[in-house]
Amino acid sequence: MTGKVTISEIDCLDGVHRIGIATLDNTASLNALTYDMLAELNDQLIEWQDDPDLVCVILYGAGEKAFCAGGDVRTMYHVMHDKSKEETAEFCSNYFSLEYECDYLIHTYQKPIIGWGEGIVMGGGMGLFMGTSHRVVTPKSRLAMPEINIGLYPDVGGTWFLSQIDPEVGLFLGLTGAMVNSSDAVTIGLAEWLLLEEQYPELLEELKQVDWSSADAKSLVSALLQLMEDQVIDSKPTTQICPYLDQIKEACKGYDLNQIAQRIQAMEGETQWLENAQKSFVAGSPITAHICFRQVKEYHRLSLADCFRLELTLSVRSALLGEFEEGVRSRLVDKDGNPKWMFNSVSEVDESVIETLFTSLWSEEEHPLAQLGK
Repeated sequence: MTGKVTISEIDCLDGVHRIGIATLDNTASLNALTYDMLAELNDQLIEWQDDPDLVCVILYGAGEKAFCAGGDVRTMYHVMHDKSKEETAEFCSNYFSLEYECDYLIHTYQKPIIGWGEGIVMGGGMGLFMGTSHRVVTPKSRLAMPEINIGLYPDVGGTWFLSQIDPEVGLFLGLTGAMVNSSDAVTIGLAEWLLLEEQYPELLEELKQVDWSSADAKSLVSALLQLMEDQVIDSKPTTQICPYLDQIKEACKGYDLNQIAQRIQAMEGETQWLENAQKSFVAGSPITAHICFRQVKEYHRLSLADCFRLELTLSVRSALLGEFEEGVRSRLVDKDGNPKWMFNSVSEVDESVIETLFTSLWSEEEHPLAQLGK
């Protein structure tokens, strides 16, 4: 898979400061993140963070369809399918380590980063987007963590951000892979501002005119985005998740996954959105459901850095288990839509399999992300 990150800068009118724009450019694959793209983005963000005159960063997706639809899982599939266990572990450890380092850098960035989440924002794209200090969506935005469909789990910081919003809602999104529109994303806390796509050029012009020496940069960007959002009238999509929030919170409460599974399937409504969510949960990987359940219910108090360390173990072990490979084969490679999961339902999953997935592959000192947050 080819792809690149296009870097550009805009000079501010004060003649001193600059705005950096990093554009994810892999349109043939909905801007899916290759290893090289992650390396380019990570290196550029570090360079910009050390530049005192670079005051704000924008993360943007090329094309009209997507901000970023996820990671390079097709390449991972061919590694998992064709290579040895050792080669698979090495490849996935390297890829996910870099991805999580980049995600962590964005989460902890010292300067404002505007995530322009237009179009599809899924999986690895959510990992980038949720780390940005200013999360913007448009009427075309569609956000999701759909890993249950491919036998992975909500990674890229999902352990953290699915617990930072209402945890029952976060669990529902992880268990069902449900896609939310921009109105719902703002309502449940996945995004902060809803702007129109045609306001993007205006945003660039306004950023050029900001007096960056007058106040904290993040506060200045927040004030600007609020002014721009106030101009948006009657363009917000009709909510899809809000009519079901009470049912979702009731369904996903407690610590019994089997009961949660039954309650999700028993939710009542007549919309295609709910039907799709329920079907996705039933057809999804039972192992993914168990991982996601533990992420939200047991590991919600981890620090951000520890979340990424946990997820690296989960991701590499998932690649070695076979469930992830089978999910990608079924959904994205052969496209038969009939994955042969290891277990038929969440109630049949062997807990020892889940325990192994959560068992670290490395000692604390040898962990590839040992220095994250240190």
